[in-house]
Amino acid sequence: MKKLLLTLTIVLSGLSYAQQVPAVLKTGFSREALKQKLEDEDGKTITIQQILDQHKGKVLVLDFWAGWCRDCLQALPKAEELEKNNPNVDFVFLSLERSKEGFDKSLVRFNMKDKDNYWFASGWKNDFNNYIDLNWIPRYMIIDQKSAIAKYYAISPEDPEIQKTIDSLLQ
Repeated sequence: MKKLLLTLTIVLSGLSYAQQVPAVLKTGFSREALKQKLEDEDGKTITIQQILDQHKGKVLVLDFWAGWCRDCLQALPKAEELEKNNPNVDFVFLSLERSKEGFDKSLVRFNMKDKDNYWFASGWKNDFNNYIDLNWIPRYMIIDQKSAIAKYYAISPEDPEIQKTIDSLLQ
């Protein structure tokens, strides 16, 4: 009985941490967050600011994922559907793989090679992820045409607020 209670306590405490909506829904990025470096498929370094600059003037969806993440993989078909249904929206995939080798393998395994992909070589805990309160994946953010955050927190590509936000930005 003690083992069961201990197991239940551990599981419930994990559930209380996972996917908690941040207390503050931010609408912009800090300077430190924008300086965060990622790597592309070729190992070239790019900052969050440079990614945002490349997509300025467009609605942008940031999709945080990893090939080891069961929730991400379950969401992948709906994320692909969201992308397909919004041809005028840019999608950038930010990987939280544990290694460059894992990043490369996941891109091939999940048919992501033809997408705009970057990897947090610095790991999960970094200035950008800390700033956006990234506590679980998958996570989706919508960035408006001026690089401001239009939708700060969504945990499913099926969240109706994602499409609603995209539609309002494209009007």
